[in-house]
Amino acid sequence: MTDTSLPGGPQRSWAETVRVYFTPVMLSMLILGFASGLPLYMVFQKLSFWLRDAGIERSTIGFFYWVTLSYTFKFLWSPIVDRVKIPLLHKMLGPRRSWIVTAITGTVIGLIIISQTDPTQGLLPVAIGAILLSYSGATLDVAIDAWRIESAPNRMQANMAAAYSLGYRVAYMTSGLGLAISAWADWDISFLAMAAAMALSAVLVFYMKEPATGIAKRELEGGFATKVVMSVWEPFKQIFSRLKLWIIPVILLVMIYRLSDFTMGVMASPLYSDIGFDRAIVGGVQGGPGLASTIFGLFIGGVAVFRFGLMRALVIGLVITFITNGAYAWLAATAGPEDVWKLTVAIVGDNLAGGFVTTAFIAYLSSLVDPANAATQYALLSSFYAFVAKFLSGFSGLLADAVGYFNFFLITAAWTIPAALLLWFILMFGTEDAKGKHTFAERETI
Repeated sequence: MTDTSLPGGPQRSWAETVRVYFTPVMLSMLILGFASGLPLYMVFQKLSFWLRDAGIERSTIGFFYWVTLSYTFKFLWSPIVDRVKIPLLHKMLGPRRSWIVTAITGTVIGLIIISQTDPTQGLLPVAIGAILLSYSGATLDVAIDAWRIESAPNRMQANMAAAYSLGYRVAYMTSGLGLAISAWADWDISFLAMAAAMALSAVLVFYMKEPATGIAKRELEGGFATKVVMSVWEPFKQIFSRLKLWIIPVILLVMIYRLSDFTMGVMASPLYSDIGFDRAIVGGVQGGPGLASTIFGLFIGGVAVFRFGLMRALVIGLVITFITNGAYAWLAATAGPEDVWKLTVAIVGDNLAGGFVTTAFIAYLSSLVDPANAATQYALLSSFYAFVAKFLSGFSGLLADAVGYFNFFLITAAWTIPAALLLWFILMFGTEDAKGKHTFAERETI
């Protein structure tokens, strides 16, 4: 894919705002989003379906969820992705694409291993394949995040996040196709088909542009021990020294900005069931207008950041999150099994807000990252928000049991208030770095 000048300088017309989505780098981001999403959906959803279909106990299947912890702790090996050169592939593709191809190869091998196993004959081979698939997928996330951050300036990161998230959605639909294939043929054919889709993604990576930013800074001098210390310590030192004391409110904002979405989402499906909505109707709303609203939200979020600025978009995201999450309290208080229109309003609103804040939030995280240490720093920031939000989400059921659905969704909507206060504090008193306005010169020349 040839390089092209990206529109969107300080004066951005609506034509430029839309045209940015039709550049080669956006198509590359769409493909990479697909490659990043498919391993997670296969290991998180389809693997458990397959194991249960084979008669494996639910308790055992639950333990397999632990392999997804790789996505939470990926920052531990992200310095390796930032610094270590893959033999042969590094010279051929460059540092970022070589790691992307290597990680995709790991997912392909993991899917092939799983396809050749029979869980009724022993779970060890399944576990080996699942671990390889999961850890390769997490490593792929690290490499793709670094490629995304280095391939576009700050003002483009929300658009890149929108294209990335759309690719994720395509991966979700493709994993659903894999489920259909397992019904038409068999599970082994399904896993092999998904492996083929990942292999095709690896081939397409060869035609993408390797970002040039940060390469010189990633080169380290000295002996092996010195390089190891610098690979691990330097990225963390760099972000702390740049943000200084503002690292505290920034990290707190990262941890709680999406807490409302995470905590309410766990109880959404139980609410549908307890109200009495037909599963087919819920699935139809989620897969039809719900999916469309998510995609629309992704791109509106990108447009808002590109057109109005990052911090304003973050504010808008909190407002619509408060409103749309509060809509679930309204649903819980007023809806019956026949009120499909209320169900549709709640799902569409929530998905629209979720898409919007996804692009704005990813853009904010990306704006804090130095291209010299993109993989390490982004993995660290994303792990902060994922771990805290997922941990607290585990208590959602207990809270819902204690206060009821109506109060539960009011409380989760109210999680946007401390996030809004933190955001206001950073907006009013924060440094340019804390606001995501630091200019990394090598990225701004893209």
